Amino acid sequence: GGLTFDVQPVGYSGTIELATSVSFDTASGAVSLGNSSLEATVAGIAEAPTRLAFGTQGVEVDTVSKTATVGAVELSVRGIDMRAEVQPFSYADAIQPQATIRIDAFSPRSVMQQLGVEPPATADPAALTRVILDAKANMGDDLVRLTDLNIKLDDTSFSGSMTVPFDSAGRFFAKLDGDAINLDRYMQPAAEGAAASDTDAAPVVIPADLLRPLNVRGELTLDSAQMSGLQFEDVVVTVNAKDGKLRINPITSKLFGGTYSGDITIITSTSVPSLSVNETVQGIDLAKLAKAMFDQDNITGSIAGNFRLGGSGHNMAEIQQTLGGTMSFELKDGTYEGMDVWYELRRARAMLKQEQPPEPVLPARTKFSTVTASGVVKNGIMRNDDLAAELPFMKLTGKGDVNIPEATVNYNLQARVLKKPEAMAGATPEEIEDFTKTVIPLKITGPLASPTVRPDVEELLQQRVEEEVKEKLEEKLKDLFKR
Repeated sequence: GGLTFDVQPVGYSGTIELATSVSFDTASGAVSLGNSSLEATVAGIAEAPTRLAFGTQGVEVDTVSKTATVGAVELSVRGIDMRAEVQPFSYADAIQPQATIRIDAFSPRSVMQQLGVEPPATADPAALTRVILDAKANMGDDLVRLTDLNIKLDDTSFSGSMTVPFDSAGRFFAKLDGDAINLDRYMQPAAEGAAASDTDAAPVVIPADLLRPLNVRGELTLDSAQMSGLQFEDVVVTVNAKDGKLRINPITSKLFGGTYSGDITIITSTSVPSLSVNETVQGIDLAKLAKAMFDQDNITGSIAGNFRLGGSGHNMAEIQQTLGGTMSFELKDGTYEGMDVWYELRRARAMLKQEQPPEPVLPARTKFSTVTASGVVKNGIMRNDDLAAELPFMKLTGKGDVNIPEATVNYNLQARVLKKPEAMAGATPEEIEDFTKTVIPLKITGPLASPTVRPDVEELLQQRVEEEVKEKLEEKLKDLFKR
């Protein structure tokens, strides 16, 4: 048989065609359906008509025991092909069948296009183009439980369990274990001609419309995940999303030889979204981190730190402008390439003394034992009053600002040179004497990824003038007492 329908005012219309053979056994109360097929075309659900095909090899219904036995079932809708092996079930009370299901490879991107939904732009156009699923399905009153679940998303495999509610107000739950995923593939593509680190590239947008309706709890583990050049290993993530609030806590992973842990909250229930983070790193390889984040290869060592920050805005650029909170970090046992603090001090002294500057030792580098700093962040700028650093020949203390949105630093430091001739390559006794008897002012300015460290010549000149005046006063006082 077949029929056409037109449902108003919702605007659904289409055709349905059914082919089956039915037999009744009045003695046993059995009803049998032979090979059956149903095909439908429905307009009004999406821009293009939706085509659906359903088929089964047979259904046996025992009206006395109120049980049903269903053979293999095939369902096809919008390019998604599903097969199910349904176990016999009772329909005496609530109908809760169990089945083994498999969904053949399909493209989520194509499905979205057919539904009139614009697929998200991704850095890799091949992302979101292949999904395969198989699982055991248990039908409940208001949800479907999927166990022995295996999902293949593009090149990543997941296994675990999931519950899918029938009602859109119900809560979705998933517990999945995955192998490796490259999240950069799913990020927004960079602007044409822009490098990955280009500060003029469009800022990352908070997907508020996507996050706001979520009602999800999920637990996810991954062998590895790549994001923005960072390579995370042994990742554990717990997600809670409800009423416009998404919290990802805890997050733990290994990162570049150390560990990362975090607590991230995104609130989209307000007109302007907000983001807050509480992140801790321990023992991270600083060279690999700098290369991944800034494409810099001029620093080595390890970093530990804690970052409690929050801000509001529609994208990351706006959030950085409103950022507030606290930061602290420690760098240990490393080198900074391209700049030799010891040479810069000797050069500044030679300039003040009007002497020939020393020959630089190449390649220029500065070793450090520790660098520590902490501070309060307000409107994207961290104020730090306790910076301390230990070099082989020097101790540094000072204060300054870090402009997070602009990624620049501006520091004033005080240096005390230690009497360690073995660490003072090429220094004369006069140089060592001059350096160790006074505090030397330094300035750090410029880009956060490659700041410039130089002696504060203006303050050095002022110090020298004060010393000369002091020496002349002392001489006059000595002459006065001799009289």
